[in-house]
Amino acid sequence: MHSNHLLLEEPIRMASILEPSKASFFPAMTKIVGTLGPRSRSVDVISGCLKAGMSDTCSFGDLIVVDVAVARFDFSWGNSEYHQETLENLKAAVKSTKKLCAVMLDTVGAEMQVVNKSEKAISLQQDDVVILTPDENQEASSQLLPINFPGLAKAVKAGDTIFVGQYLFTGSETTSVWLEVDKVEGADVICKIKNSATLAGALFTLHASQIHIDLPTLTDKDKENISTWGVPNKIDFLSLSYTRHAQDVREAREFLSKHGDLSQTQIFAKIENIEGLTHFDEILQEADGIILSRGNLGIDLPPEKVFLFQKAALYKCNMAGKPAVVTRVVDSMTDNLRPTRAEATDVANAVLDGSDAILLGAETLRGLYPVETISIVGKICAEAEKVFNQDLYFKKTVKYVGEPMSHLESIASSAVRAAIKVKASVIICFTSSGRAARLKTNQLRWSFSGAFEARQSLIVRGLFPMLADPRHPAESTSATNESVLKVALDHGKTSGVIKSHDRVVVCQKVGDASVVKIIELED
Repeated sequence: MHSNHLLLEEPIRMASILEPSKASFFPAMTKIVGTLGPRSRSVDVISGCLKAGMSDTCSFGDLIVVDVAVARFDFSWGNSEYHQETLENLKAAVKSTKKLCAVMLDTVGAEMQVVNKSEKAISLQQDDVVILTPDENQEASSQLLPINFPGLAKAVKAGDTIFVGQYLFTGSETTSVWLEVDKVEGADVICKIKNSATLAGALFTLHASQIHIDLPTLTDKDKENISTWGVPNKIDFLSLSYTRHAQDVREAREFLSKHGDLSQTQIFAKIENIEGLTHFDEILQEADGIILSRGNLGIDLPPEKVFLFQKAALYKCNMAGKPAVVTRVVDSMTDNLRPTRAEATDVANAVLDGSDAILLGAETLRGLYPVETISIVGKICAEAEKVFNQDLYFKKTVKYVGEPMSHLESIASSAVRAAIKVKASVIICFTSSGRAARLKTNQLRWSFSGAFEARQSLIVRGLFPMLADPRHPAESTSATNESVLKVALDHGKTSGVIKSHDRVVVCQKVGDASVVKIIELED
């Protein structure tokens, strides 16, 4: 295993753990992706989610200061009209809170579902038998579950494991069921029920453990959703569910490129089964980022191997310089106001392992406490970041990149090295594309001339965008950059990020030259 990022001062006063955490302009460098749904789609709740665990946002001179938020729209349920209403509420919340928020469309992909048209609760009892049938005209019951995939009988055999539920089996909940295939009869699959559970709602996910399912990664329905909803709304991210091969990403990118407005939309490959894990390296090369979907994958993997996958995958993403997002961290907060001890530790470990963002699914989509969940997860992330060894992380990254570096990598590493040596409070990077800023591995803030690029930075750990007036281009050779820098520094002092006598590293382009300079603030 690779050396740990964690570094604690020795000796540490145990009593200091009980001391209240100091308020900070940036509560956490690790970002939060929140899924909007029935419990979190009103303007008031969305506004609360945007504010939870985040600092106040305001306009300041020529800069518009923006903060961290990515809203995920899960198209495995609900129609385009429903999600559009939610998005309009999000826009209203963004306007009222003055917070920038990126939009992520999550595809359905090769997902099998149980269809429950009556939406009546279905009670399943341990040791009973239930039949999975592709006949969707049948009514769901305790004895019969209609599914949307006619090829299941050809894919499974006696002894195989199938899980059914809203957010799948966790080992403790009673809303998901574990089935074992007994036999196959024609197109039907007869299963023995391994645990008692009650299924409620219109749709339940069906996952066949370690079984290849012959369904496309980007389905016709996904393409329709992207064309009719994603294009007019100019989505920032596409979460490509059930990514199994690098070719899946290439095909999705080719489809997006046919829609001019989405040619720059970033694709995050969602790794959620053994096939995706097996082809992880090639997928990482093609994707803009990775989502570790621990719900499905946590079922496919033996429990003792889940942590190993997370650490290895996050390390690979970090070294490749691509954002990594971890899911399923506080499942219990779907119904409870406080996470379990194990969940709180899990969030912290995700941060220490190098995760850029935490994705909340059911916790905010249908959970009872979406705002509180975001706030608590943000606080845990902030505490974990205090003991994250940035210096060691940077050295490992530089060693991995090797020499010769690219021009951007060289400038970025110089800026970070300078910041570490002089103990700078922040790095300010002027950029119009965001590429240079994303290469740096410290607490960052930078200026953009485009909101689209700024929104796409919201999923990257430690990056905090400030939108510059378009009349002040980031690569200007005039004195306008100095005036924008002064506004940024003034705002940093006003907000408490920068204090008198602090050192700040600035990275910007002057003419054809890239400049890294160190500024020491006066009183």
